[in-house]
Amino acid sequence: MKNWIKVATAAAVGVALSASAASAAWEKVVIATEGAYPPFNYVDKDGKLQGFDVDFAVKLCETAGIECEIVAQDWDGIIPGLLAKKYDAIIAQMSITEERKRSIDFTNYYSTTPAVFVGKEGMSVEAWKDGAVVEDALDGLVIGVQRSTTHSAFLEDNFPNAEIRMYDTQDNALLDLTAGRIDATLADSGVLVEWVKSDEGKGYAFVSDTFAPKEFFGEGAGIGIRKEDQDLKEILNKALAEMLANGSYQEINKKYFEEINLHPN
Repeated sequence: MKNWIKVATAAAVGVALSASAASAAWEKVVIATEGAYPPFNYVDKDGKLQGFDVDFAVKLCETAGIECEIVAQDWDGIIPGLLAKKYDAIIAQMSITEERKRSIDFTNYYSTTPAVFVGKEGMSVEAWKDGAVVEDALDGLVIGVQRSTTHSAFLEDNFPNAEIRMYDTQDNALLDLTAGRIDATLADSGVLVEWVKSDEGKGYAFVSDTFAPKEFFGEGAGIGIRKEDQDLKEILNKALAEMLANGSYQEINKKYFEEINLHPN
């Protein structure tokens, strides 16, 4: 079932894009998010999309003076869906990487959170130290990770002696962690920080330092668009810059992450 939020906005006085031909060409934009990556994006008990990415998308559209529809799309099909023109943009914590840029384009980054391992309290994992991979750090361990992510690529490319189990969602990896089927999971610290404080995460903790080498995790999360839609890229970049300048981005950041600044620059 598609879950969506429709946001109708009028162009505000002072928005630089209101008079541009590019903005007129994009009166409505359909945005996809995963809906299974809390607190960034998830479906609540009423079947509605919620989370940082959703709030950010709503405010971005309001700032740009365009109407937006936000839909849920499984992660594995999110880039194919964009290329098939099922929607116009992706706001789903998708890291900007060279591999992905071969098929799609990105706006400027809108968030960045380092990676971290989570496992049982008292466990220690040191897979990245002094700017380099520690190749034997995961030997003999079973590590859960969401498939088709920068985290899964990092594990597969660097730790041949670890057993890596792929999951369709991060929530399912966490379920197997608490069931004892895996030893640890690797994901964004922004996704895991609240989980380890929750009842479900009791007895679990960050078991590594956070790390974010660009050669593996890219330049942060950007809004994915088709390469031919450079006018839309301009619209979204200008709206993002305005949100950062007027403080509306920071308000959304603080709502979800009091301890993490998602856009430090």
